[in-house]
Amino acid sequence: MPRTGRWLAVGGVLLLAGCSTVTADVDDAPPPPSLPELTVETVVGGLDHPWDVVQATDGTLLVDERGGGFTAVLPGGEVRKVAADLPDLFADGETGLMGLALDPAFEANRRLYSCQGSTAGEIRVVAWVVAADWSALTRAADPLVGGLPLNESSGRHGGCRLEFAPDGALLVGTGDTANGTLPQDPTSLGGKVLRADPATGQVAVWTLGHRNVQGLAVRPGSDQVFSVEHGPDRDDEVNLLREGGNYGWDPDGAGRYDESVPMTDPSIAGAVEAVWSSGSPTLATSGATFVSGGEWADYDGLLLLALLKAQGVLALRLDEAGAVVDQFRVPELDGSHGRIRTLQQGVDGALYAVTDNGDDDELLRITPRG
Repeated sequence: MPRTGRWLAVGGVLLLAGCSTVTADVDDAPPPPSLPELTVETVVGGLDHPWDVVQATDGTLLVDERGGGFTAVLPGGEVRKVAADLPDLFADGETGLMGLALDPAFEANRRLYSCQGSTAGEIRVVAWVVAADWSALTRAADPLVGGLPLNESSGRHGGCRLEFAPDGALLVGTGDTANGTLPQDPTSLGGKVLRADPATGQVAVWTLGHRNVQGLAVRPGSDQVFSVEHGPDRDDEVNLLREGGNYGWDPDGAGRYDESVPMTDPSIAGAVEAVWSSGSPTLATSGATFVSGGEWADYDGLLLLALLKAQGVLALRLDEAGAVVDQFRVPELDGSHGRIRTLQQGVDGALYAVTDNGDDDELLRITPRG
C-alpha cells in the first residue's frame, strides 16, 4: 500500500565550503559570440497554462495543463488528447496539475508520475500507467505520496517539481503554501525537497528551508542536483542540493507569513548559500534543465533557467564544483515567446519549452541550426 509521507528523516546540515552566491546582472551580460544560432518551432499551440513536458524513448511528447488535462504529440506529429481520471483535481491560483516525470524503466513499466492538487485537502504525487497507444492514463498508485500541504484558500506556493535522482529516487520539490512555519518544520513536507521510493511511496525529507521549488535539474555525468525557486520581491535562487541541507528560508513572523526576511537567513546555523541569486528585482525563475550534446557547441553543459516574469531563458555556466562562472540570456527566446514555464531536454537532444501566458500557450522545440 502506498505510504502517505508521514515518516520523515533529515540528515545533518551541511555548509558548502568555498561556495558563494553569484547575483544576476543579465542586462550587462551579452551572450558569447561563439554560440550557435537556434531555431525555435511551435510543436503545439492552443494550450492553457501548460506546466511540464516529458519525452518518452519512442519520441512521444506529453504535456500537462495546470487546470487539468494531458496532450500527447506522437512521433509522426499527431496531436492527441490523453484521457485521464481527474475528478479530484484541485486547481486554483498557482496549484493544479504540475510536475511530471517518466519512470527510468518506462519502456518496461509504462509508469508516469504527476504532482497535483487534490480536493482531499493536500497535494499528492500520483503514479499512472500510460496506454501503449498514448490514448489514456490509468491510476496505479493514488496517492504514491500524500500529505504535501495545500493552501486551499488561494492555491499559493504549491510547488511542485518532479525529477529522478541518479540513484533512482523520485525527487519532489514542494512549496511552503505561504505558511511561515513549514519550511523549518522537519515534520512537514512543505518547503522541502523530498526523496521518494517510486515503488513503495516511502518518503524522506532530503533538504529543507525552501520557499517554492519550481525547478529540479540533475547535472549529466554527476550526482549534482540543483533546485530553482521563487523569491518574494528579490532573490530568486538556484541551489546546489546536499542531503540534510537547510537553505535558509524562515518566514515565521510570530504567527504571520513574513516575506521581508532573506531567502537564505544568515542567522540559521549552517544555512547553505545559493549558488545564484536574482537579487532585486526577481526574474521569476521556473523550470530548469542542463543541455548536453556536441551539436549544442558552446551551450553544451549549461544550465538553462525558464523565466516567467522576465520572459525568456537564462543560461548559467558552472564550474566543476557547481559554482556559477558566467550567465547570459538566450537571444532567440529573449521576450519573443513571453513567459516560459518549463524547459526539458528531450531524448532526441532537442530542447523543449512550454509558455505560460494564459492565452494560446505553446509547446516549443528549440534546436541548434546546422
